[in-house]
Amino acid sequence: MTENPPEVTERQLGVSRPALVVTDLPEPEEVFGVRRLGAKELFKFAVGPSLIALGISIGSGEWLLGPQAVGQYGFVGVGWVILVSAILQTFYNVECSRYVIATGEVPVVGWGRVPPGYLLWVPISVFIVIFAFIAGGWASAAGQGVYALIHGQVPPAESTEPEWWAVALLVLVFLITASARRISRALELANWVMVGTILVSLLLIDLFVVPFGQWWEAIRGFVTPAAPPAGITATQIGALAGFTALASGLNWYVMGHYRDKGYGMGHRAGFIAGLRGERRELLSSGVTFPEDERNTALWKRWYRLLMIDMWGVFFVGAMFGMLLPTILMARAVELSGQRPTQANVPTFVAGVLRAEYGPFLFYVTLVLGVLILFSTQLGIFEAMVRVTTDAAHATSPRLRALIEGDPRRFYYPFMIVLLVVISIIVFQALPISLVQWSANMSNLGALIYPFLLMYLNSRLPRAARPRWWHYVILVLNFLFFGFFFVNFIADFVGDPLLTF
Repeated sequence: MTENPPEVTERQLGVSRPALVVTDLPEPEEVFGVRRLGAKELFKFAVGPSLIALGISIGSGEWLLGPQAVGQYGFVGVGWVILVSAILQTFYNVECSRYVIATGEVPVVGWGRVPPGYLLWVPISVFIVIFAFIAGGWASAAGQGVYALIHGQVPPAESTEPEWWAVALLVLVFLITASARRISRALELANWVMVGTILVSLLLIDLFVVPFGQWWEAIRGFVTPAAPPAGITATQIGALAGFTALASGLNWYVMGHYRDKGYGMGHRAGFIAGLRGERRELLSSGVTFPEDERNTALWKRWYRLLMIDMWGVFFVGAMFGMLLPTILMARAVELSGQRPTQANVPTFVAGVLRAEYGPFLFYVTLVLGVLILFSTQLGIFEAMVRVTTDAAHATSPRLRALIEGDPRRFYYPFMIVLLVVISIIVFQALPISLVQWSANMSNLGALIYPFLLMYLNSRLPRAARPRWWHYVILVLNFLFFGFFFVNFIADFVGDPLLTF
């Protein structure tokens, strides 16, 4: 008589981290507390992480870098970069999220499973994210918009009041997260309001202001491959590519919200609660599911929800988020006969619309600009804190003992430290310069993380593993965004690789 083999309760994935506990995937209805997940329930409960990503997306790239490039050089030769970047980044987002849903581990923790191990990849990943975004250009630009709203004019070059408003908006981010019961949910709700208001309002303004010919020119520019226009630099194109959609190779820093949302094995791993919420256990290591028929079927359901969230909400929203501000900028350039500069791009469109249509559109556009940049500020600032908290909590037993297993005891003090540091940096340079720095640093991630993803995702349970062409697209991310980072470094130390 032969004995049945023992049930597999652990699965080792990679190196240097504990084995993943093996247990069943939850059903979506269980996670979201509904009897049936129809269309209404889908958008009420399941859609969410894409909105946080979209709130960041419709910001520095869409309100600053994209309109600046189009305002100076037109759509042809620039628009196709936007489309290619958005497509590649959405595929990349799906692959990052695949790992989160299949293991309940956020990417910054998962990187620690890639040889040589967490002592290299976890601290270097935290450093890259903070180094890329700590410049605070999104906060500084939002401060310019607040100044213009209060004073009815763009801020003079010597004024420091916009920077102080940027600091105040950083404090507002702290208050939003501190008042939440569940931080990810609070960010979702805030972005439902902000992103919805932004897209609907921009659409109405564009329909009123922009002639049909410019709509067509923009759409044609998105789908027409063409050489970059004369005068634009590869560094400018790299910044536009890096911050179109989200943050190119560093998009993974936002995908951890699928864990907190409860997608797949994220439901088993826990989440970071706000100060008003009850203390919640957050696992220091992930969980995954067995390779059987029931869990394979459940995985397919979770993967479909991910595709709806990413392609149906994030990609479509990101394209509209780039189209609507850029055609408005193109119209403002045509009306004024002037082109935006690095100093005035955050308020350029509002100033032109006031001259042509009166103060109402001036103030409406400024409010939209502040909302756009604040949604980015909210997501990026919180994500820097979240990535560091997740990394420290997962890899340091001493820290877990010190904070008594409550990640909030690290999360909020660290947020205050970052707030002080960013508040100092925003006084040092123009917003566009800070944003271009962040965008090109985001491209650095494309040289590293696509390959780490290939390693991790190829070792997931069979049902969750990518198909072969997903690896091809990850390599394309490496080639496309990686080139722009190499050019940025070449330009920084000497001459760019390409000039146009």
